[in-house]
Order: sequence, then structure tokens, then C-alpha cells
Amino acid sequence: MKTMTDNFENKANINEEYGPDLVSVVDEDGVEHTFEELDRIETDEGKFIALLPVYDEAEEILDSDGELIILQVKEEDGELYLEPIEDDKLFDKIGNLFEERLADIFEFDDEE
Repeated sequence: MKTMTDNFENKANINEEYGPDLVSVVDEDGVEHTFEELDRIETDEGKFIALLPVYDEAEEILDSDGELIILQVKEEDGELYLEPIEDDKLFDKIGNLFEERLADIFEFDDEE
């Protein structure tokens, strides 16, 4: 599943001067989703981003499992895309890197 960002690197939406970095993602069905960008890293395997869904309604927040969304950033014909990480080993490796980097801010549950 490919998803596309609106000029991902150059135009992340920011609510306030020091507010969260918000990324709007349009899925393959044309539905727009908003995420808070928590972190991004670059490794020998590529560029990756950690996102947290942003909800409009309090009920949606309560129903959310709070799961961190980790995607790979790909560039194709000058456009940036966010794609799921298909390789389980790579996903685990990148997920662990993000968990280490974000451990001071978030509490992670090791259960899957």
C-alpha cells in the first residue's frame, strides 16, 4: 500500500510555533489522515518516520490503541511516499531504534 504526503519534508503542518509537526497523508482511496510526526531516522536501509495518529474526537482517542506507526520514506519521480515496512526483521530493527529514541517520552508495551 503506497501513501503519499503533501511535500513531506518541506511542508509539515505546524499548529503553533512550538506545536507538534503534523503530516497529512492521503491513502490509496483518497482519504486524508493526519499524524503527528514523532521522530525520523536514516539508516543504511533507508529513511523512516514514526507517526502517531491525530484524532478530532475525544472518543476516537479513547478507542485508539496508541500504537506507533512506523513507515519507510521512499522517493519516486520526485514525489515522496510513505510505505509499510514489509520485511519483519527490518521492521523490528527500526522499531527498536525508535523505541530507544522515544523511551523518555513514551511508555512502550512489549506485548504484541
